[in-house]
Amino acid sequence: MTDMLYTGPIPAEQEGELAMGVGRSETAPLSGPAVQGLNTTQNSQRPSTCCFCWCCCCSCSWNEDERRRRRKRISQDNKMESIPNCEACTKPSVEEMQLWAQSFDKLMRNPAGRNVFREFLRTEYSEENMLFWLACEDLKQEMNKKSMEEKVRSIYEDYISILSPKEVSLDARVREVINRKMQDPTPHTFEDAQLQIYTLMHRDSYPRFLSSSIYKSLLHGNSRSSSES
Repeated sequence: MTDMLYTGPIPAEQEGELAMGVGRSETAPLSGPAVQGLNTTQNSQRPSTCCFCWCCCCSCSWNEDERRRRRKRISQDNKMESIPNCEACTKPSVEEMQLWAQSFDKLMRNPAGRNVFREFLRTEYSEENMLFWLACEDLKQEMNKKSMEEKVRSIYEDYISILSPKEVSLDARVREVINRKMQDPTPHTFEDAQLQIYTLMHRDSYPRFLSSSIYKSLLHGNSRSSSES
């Protein structure tokens, strides 16, 4: 029997799995004509929890901690916000989910894996890392120059601006690279930043994800379902 296409949300974790993030370096605000006028007064949109449809179940660390506490407060103030759409994917098999533990690359290459990992990041108030990475992947596929420039601007406003609630952690060197590239944007404007965030997720969040109840309950739940069928 073939799997039905799954487009629903992935479940949010219960409270109690919050973990500290890695440190980040403070950087000066970006400047220059290419980035003037960018909107830095956006409101964060932290989603509320949802449920599975197919499962039973750095010396500046203070700054990173403060950012997470701020996002937690924003999330608590916006509990009624709708959950962003997850990537369309089929129900993962037990074998697929076991592969996610073999390497971070295998997890990130799998749409269902990205959805589950994104849900884990939401419990740590660092979902913006995955959202930024996905936005960069989408940008690379954009061929229309006008649409590409609009996406570059939107990504900058959402994830690079130091005043955005969804700002990702980037070092000064990468921010300077972005500042230069914004003067002549391309689909690869955020390539260095995307790699840095990918590395951050791999080093910081991925180990905790593998030991989280989100991953374990999903894996064990599907294992029981397979053995009973």
